[in-house]
Amino acid sequence: MTANLLEIRELSVALPEGGDRPFAVRNVSLDVPAGQTVCVVGESGSGKSVMANAVMRLLPPRVLRIAGGRISLAGEDLLALDAAALRRLRGSRMGMIFQEPMTALNPVMTVGEQIEEVLLVHGQHDARRREQRVVELMQEMNLPDPQALRHRYPFQLSGGQRQRVVIAIAMALEPQLLIADEPTTALDVTTQAQILALIQRLQQRHGIGVLFITHDFGVVADIAHRVVVMQHGHVVESGSAAQVLRHPQHAYTRRLIDAVPRLRAASSGETASAPAALLQIEQISKSYRARGKGLFGGRGRTLALDGVSLAIGEGETVGLIGESGSGKTTLGQCVMRLLDVDSGRLLFRGQPIQDLRGRALKALRPQIQMIFQDPFASLNPRHRVGRIVTENAILCGVPEIEAQRRMHEVLQVVGLDASVVDRYPHEFSGGQRQRIGIARALVMQPRLIVADEAVSALDVSVQQQVLSLLRDVRSRLGLSMLFITHDLRVASQICDRIAVMHKGCIVETGTVQAIARAPQHPYTRSLFAAMPGQAWERDIEQNPPRAVA
Repeated sequence: MTANLLEIRELSVALPEGGDRPFAVRNVSLDVPAGQTVCVVGESGSGKSVMANAVMRLLPPRVLRIAGGRISLAGEDLLALDAAALRRLRGSRMGMIFQEPMTALNPVMTVGEQIEEVLLVHGQHDARRREQRVVELMQEMNLPDPQALRHRYPFQLSGGQRQRVVIAIAMALEPQLLIADEPTTALDVTTQAQILALIQRLQQRHGIGVLFITHDFGVVADIAHRVVVMQHGHVVESGSAAQVLRHPQHAYTRRLIDAVPRLRAASSGETASAPAALLQIEQISKSYRARGKGLFGGRGRTLALDGVSLAIGEGETVGLIGESGSGKTTLGQCVMRLLDVDSGRLLFRGQPIQDLRGRALKALRPQIQMIFQDPFASLNPRHRVGRIVTENAILCGVPEIEAQRRMHEVLQVVGLDASVVDRYPHEFSGGQRQRIGIARALVMQPRLIVADEAVSALDVSVQQQVLSLLRDVRSRLGLSMLFITHDLRVASQICDRIAVMHKGCIVETGTVQAIARAPQHPYTRSLFAAMPGQAWERDIEQNPPRAVA
């Protein structure tokens, strides 16, 4: 029998008075054997992250209090350790990959310094060996040009690159226990496959146990030995991966599996004739100054977009797919006029917008809105939700009463009740924060939405609701979307056409049906090959799981 590395017994974590329930986690028990991966799945707010942070002893004691239970790592009682003992344990024997890399990383330290800090704190005083180890870790994470990238700050990296830096920090000392809280949420499918393969190699080499929190059932199917399903702070089902994924015993588990997006050959909104163009992107190029080491840095430039052309029709959703760093987000920010282009034209309703400034640009803003990738970084932590959602509309001339009416309407359709208006962003889960970001965009009643990984942070059931919401809004308002995503299955659910980006260029475009059935470019084929859970998806399509009453 495989020995248990981590044991959690009857763990309860109390919420402060006035919460939506008395306990964030109630009587939770689970084991993580050495060399195995235990996946914890459940909707946003089910208590998954609270349970993981309780293991690391990172819960704020005045807000989330451990009310009972036991947590042991290799027989050592973690709840009995003092602060000094916990500091020695974290990083060396247990590491954690956090869900939101932008908040996990220090914005005023280079990413190389942050990886190196772990080594220094745990006794590696040889500067040359630390530098060598940092480069090795960044190479393992498949980060481009580690020698240059280690001198950059978190804001200079893409979302996927930041996530890989967080993973490098967690794996720096190759701990016995790795707690991964949605570690592949921001990653494209090829990088995700590399990270999962890396974790599996470490397990085989060192017998590492992994507590893996995710909402991606494809990932669960590929890596899990055991699965634990949580709902409202309770464990409602647990068992082997084969048992839970193919023969769920609880109705809630079945609902989650039913909500998993499947790769569809055609979307419901696909039309036979091309609609009139709302947005035309013509030969757009954009480059950044490359930052070098030293006082004055380098003088080279990095080409992010290289002659990109694309059209989005009235009422059409175009999916933009590619690896992290391929230029997807840069293109979205150029469309939003958050970045100026170096060359090329942007035409909105036939009018050039690439050179707009001042009042003309302000008049354009309500018509093109963005749903950002990282909801925590894009929401002002000092403002309440009511102000966050209505502020832009009021600044653009919408009367306050009308803005309030719109806010309550969109909060309802994104699944949030009126009580959220007086709360701050930090009081919500990651999925709830993303819904606030979507509400902020919809309240402007735009003609075009640039959705940058708008559902990547959401669990499958909420993701399904948001995709349904976006489809309904598009149908009702004739809304157009540039839908940026790394998830081909999600893109097939909502997009009429797909454009595939690679190294700043669009290498293939076509309808969902054409791309899904017969991808032409080798890079597109590699994306399809890297999608997780394909064998499981085929299996459940042929033999649908049935919940037991």
